[in-house]
Formats: sequence, C-alpha cells, structure tokens
Amino acid sequence: MLRIINQLNEAQAELQRICARTHDDQVFHKEATVREVLQAVKRKGDAAVLQYTADFDKLVLTAPDLKVRGSELDAAYQQVSKELIDAVRLAQKNIEAFHRQRVPRSWVTFEGEGVLGKRYTPVDRAGIYVPGGRAAYPSTVLMNAIPAKVAGVPRIAMVTPPGPGGTINPAVLVAAQEAGITEIYRVGGAQAIAALAYGTETIPAVDVITGPGNIYVTLAKKQVFGTVGIDSLAGPSEVLVIADSTANPVYVAADLLAQAEHDPLAAAILITPDAALAQRVTEEVDRQLQDHPRQTLTEKAIAHYGVAIVVDSLATAVALSNEFAPEHLELEVAEPWELLDQIRHAGAIFLGHSTPEAVGDYLAGPNHTLPTSGAARYASALSTETFMKHSSLIQYSPALLGQVADAIAVLTKAEGLASHGASVELRTQFSSRPLSPPALENP
Repeated sequence: MLRIINQLNEAQAELQRICARTHDDQVFHKEATVREVLQAVKRKGDAAVLQYTADFDKLVLTAPDLKVRGSELDAAYQQVSKELIDAVRLAQKNIEAFHRQRVPRSWVTFEGEGVLGKRYTPVDRAGIYVPGGRAAYPSTVLMNAIPAKVAGVPRIAMVTPPGPGGTINPAVLVAAQEAGITEIYRVGGAQAIAALAYGTETIPAVDVITGPGNIYVTLAKKQVFGTVGIDSLAGPSEVLVIADSTANPVYVAADLLAQAEHDPLAAAILITPDAALAQRVTEEVDRQLQDHPRQTLTEKAIAHYGVAIVVDSLATAVALSNEFAPEHLELEVAEPWELLDQIRHAGAIFLGHSTPEAVGDYLAGPNHTLPTSGAARYASALSTETFMKHSSLIQYSPALLGQVADAIAVLTKAEGLASHGASVELRTQFSSRPLSPPALENP
C-alpha cells in the first residue's frame, strides 16, 4: 500500500528518512569486509580473486577462465533474438549521438603576448562494472561503455559477475560488442573492483572505474578512490513524480512501480496538490501489483520507501523535490516547461505525460547512471567528461612576464616562498639578453 501524507512537516521528515535509507549500522562491518578483500587482491592478485569468487559466488574458476573467450562472444549473437539486437543497436545509436554533443573541446586564447588554454585528453584505461549473476543489464553496458568510447579511451575492460556455471548473459555480451568492448572478465563484487584498481596477473589495472553495483561494490569504489577515479557512489534507485490533476493515475502508478521493482530499497515518491489523484494512484498501485512478476520485492519497496504526498500547490511540490534532489524527476503536469526553471536539483528530468523514466533508462540518449540519495545537489550524470581530464596551457612572453613580475613578487613574499619569487625575478632581470655560463679562467 502506498502511504498518503497530508502534513508538510511529516512529508519533510519522511523524505529525509528515505534519502538516508542506506545509512544503516551494518555499513561499518561491510566496510571492514571490503577492506579485507581489497588488501587480499592487492597482495595476492588472481589467487585472491579466484578464492573470493569461490566463496561468494560458489563458483570454482581458474585464472584462464576469468577472461571471456572469443568463442563465447561469437556464440552470444546466436542466443538472442533479432529484435533484441535491433533494440540494442537503436539504443547504441541514440546514446552515442547524445554523448558526441558533450565531448569537451580543447581551447586556447591569444591575448597580447600570452597564451592561455585548456587541453582535454582521455584516460588510458577505463574499467566498467556491470551487475550480473541472476539479472542481465545490457543497458548498463551501453550507458557506461559508449561515453568512454566517445571520449577516446583506448582500452576499456568490463567486469561482470558470472551466472550459474560461470556463464555471462548473452544479451550483456552482445551489448558489449555493439559498444566496441571485447575485453570482458567474469568476476564481480568487491574483488572485481580491487582487480581493476590494483591489477592482477590476468586483469590489468585501469585509471577510472564506473558502473553501479551492490553495497559491497559501492564501498569498494569508495575505498579505491584516489588510487583510481570513479564515477559516483551510486545508491538504490529513486523516482519522484510531481503530478497535477491532468496526470493519468494509471501512468503515474506504473512509473512508481517501474522504480520500485528495481530493488527492495528503491524509492517511489508522488507529490501532488490533487488529493483525489493521490488516492487514485494508491488504488492503481495496488491493482498493478496483483500478479506482478516481481511482486514480493516490489511490494517491499513500496511499503518501506513509497509515499504519496499531498501539498497545497505545485510550488510546494517543487520545493520538496529540490530538498530531496531526486535521481529521476518526472513532471507529469499540464505545463512542465513552466516548472522547469524552478527545478534546481535532479539527476534527470522527464517532462510531460508521454515521457516515462523508462525511455531514459534505455534509449533516449542521456545517461542513466545518475546521482542518488541527494547527490544531485552537487553531482551530475555519467558522461564523456567522466573518462577525460584536462591540463591547463600557459605561455608568457618575456615582456608579459615583466608586466606581472612585481605583483608576483608581492604575493611570493606574503607567502614566504623566496624561490618562487626568484624564478620570476631571474627571468625579468636578464630578459634583455640570454643567460650564458661565466667564462672559465685558464689555470
């Protein structure tokens, strides 16, 4: 049952509780377990990876088994439908087109006798984590691999937990190949993150790790940050729907359930000034839950982290949304563009009644790897920039250096850094003639 809240202070407290839903007392103990895994893989390499795979996944592998063979990649295309291949290719086309619009460009400016600029270059190696095991997420492959390829990363390795018998879902393998990834390893969990961060005999180390995972994967990414770059610390998924009287309760309920079916910790929130709509959506959620293929999991998410909040106006709805900073925000209102300027914090914004969050999850083009748990206040979606870094470009002529020498001298003296000042003074002192070593006297 989707709970209905009518009081503003109660609604604010509930949203704070939902935002903090992953901050439980067990995290400390999980961090200790993850730290042990990371250190073991760092010291023992493949041996530790294989041992933890046996312990956690109940799968005995040898080192040569870790890398997915070319024959498995070829066979994957025979194990999926033509319709799936076509859908993957459509998604690949749209995602690539979107991210090509976002590649940062190097630039320089010439002002007088100086040059300033910024030079963007991709990292050398990227590692992509794709959740697996019992589930398959070809969309996650595309959303992580394509921005890396567009950014120009020359080597991309993918890790994903093996399923029964060590198999990798063929849809995942097809998506990887369509995105241009053929270096794939059957390993998951914290040990996979450790292998990508530190390198093993079989799995070379990378510079950046991206992709979502369970709490152990997230904590592992947190602990290796600094050794490598990461995209974000993704938590359970969430959707917040702002709806008015023009919204269809059947659509709204379906969108809430589409988020809740991800995970028992997934959050599904409706905020509306229409009390009748809130009641109809609640009834419709119950109806659509009947015979739901993931009923137990979805009901648990709705019961613990699903809520319909009735407010006095759309302005109050927007204010609550900005406080929560949702991963996904749907504006199911008559004039969504009129509300857009008031939205300050959201990972992705879906405008209008015909734009369910699912189109963004799969093939609209923008990335579905988004900030969660309030991180949209300061973070953004995964993009080509995740796989790139920039270097500043600076060039001064002797004349320009002379113009700023006095100001630099004042600042270096204020900081007590004499050699900084000398590095400028020596150049300006002798700028009119080249420096040459003194002539040696004959003995």
